[in-house]
Amino acid sequence: MTDKKSENKTIQGASSLSLENRKNLSITGVNEVINFDEEKISLKTDLGPLLIKGSELKMNKLDVQNGEVIIGGFISNIDYLNKKNKRKRNINLLSKIFK
Repeated sequence: MTDKKSENKTIQGASSLSLENRKNLSITGVNEVINFDEEKISLKTDLGPLLIKGSELKMNKLDVQNGEVIIGGFISNIDYLNKKNKRKRNINLLSKIFK
C-alpha cells in the first residue's frame, strides 16, 4: 500500500497547468509569486517565469511550500516568458515598424 502523502509531492522540474472554463486555473511547480493584481499575475515556476492575464483575478489557494497555486477569475492569456522569446517579439515588432 502506498502512502498518499508521498504521491502528492511536487517533483523539482515538474509542472502542470489545468484550466477549467477559463475561470479556474490550477498550477503546480510554482516557486514564487512575483507580482499580482486583478489583471495579471506573475509567477516563477520550475519551467520559467509564467504570466497570467485576465480580469477579476484572485488567488484562491497559495501553497508555495508544495508549489501549488489556484487562480480564479476570467483567464484570457497564459504565457511562459523567457529572454529568447521576448527578444524575438521585439525584433518582429521593430521589423514591422521599419517596413
